[in-house]
Amino acid sequence: MQFSVSNAPHVHQKDSTASLMLDVLTALMPCVIAGVWLFGWQALRVTLLSVVFCVGLELLWQKLGKKPIRINDLSAAVTGVILALNLPSTAPWWMIFVGSAVAILLVKQMFGGLGCNFMNPALAARAVLLASWPTFMTATNTASAYPLPFDTVTSATVLTEGSTFSATTIDLLVGRIPGTIGEVCKVAILLGLLYLLLRRTITWHIPVVMIGSFMLFAWAFGLDPVAGVLSGGVLFGAVFMATDYVTSPMTPLGQCVYAAGAGLIVALIRAFGGYPEGVTYAILLMNIATPLIDRAIRPRIYGEVKSRA
Repeated sequence: MQFSVSNAPHVHQKDSTASLMLDVLTALMPCVIAGVWLFGWQALRVTLLSVVFCVGLELLWQKLGKKPIRINDLSAAVTGVILALNLPSTAPWWMIFVGSAVAILLVKQMFGGLGCNFMNPALAARAVLLASWPTFMTATNTASAYPLPFDTVTSATVLTEGSTFSATTIDLLVGRIPGTIGEVCKVAILLGLLYLLLRRTITWHIPVVMIGSFMLFAWAFGLDPVAGVLSGGVLFGAVFMATDYVTSPMTPLGQCVYAAGAGLIVALIRAFGGYPEGVTYAILLMNIATPLIDRAIRPRIYGEVKSRA
């Protein structure tokens, strides 16, 4: 009798791409619900359009290129939701389409599809939109519906308001501040983080180290570290974008270096730069540095001689 055995390692993994993406979508739902609660149905419009555009463009690319249809892996849907949560609820449909095209076609598919992109697609799209149409991305407009007894506005971040805007810690936690759809409600983000950790979809290394390093360097540069985390997109970026499997290092130590670098860059931009936020560019820069981190910090091969490991 003859057996055909595949190459090592012989490890079975129950998780698939679709199941991991479904976990991420589930973790994003509190942010989506909070966005609709705070900004009204316009937030849902932005989210649905973004998902439809991202999934549709990926399907079109695969159809025209006669490639395997892989929209069932849910990665395009995740990109669509994350992109929407990085936008104001007042974003026009054409800007959502351009962002989706940049994320899916330019950043993801043109580099080989899922697993081959060198930076986070949704974050790269946000950077392009912010550079191209800053007025739309940073506009402070009153939302169309307010289920809460206060006015919530959408803008790039509360940080753009400077000294003209004051908010209590409770305001910052529940989202009674200006910002994009997904970043304002910190309670929703923390619920998503808890779910991802319990499901072991991500580990603690990147979110904890990125937030911790940002707070440390913000304090060193004379900023308020607590207010810095609770305002802007540090928390959302650390949980949902910096943790992207494809664009973050493979080893725990590498992830800590990557996350610490992102936290440092955000603190530097906020303290000394002319741009009030910095999370987008910090994570993108560390995405680019990921191959260098992986090359410098390699796991030791089991059984290999130390001098060659």
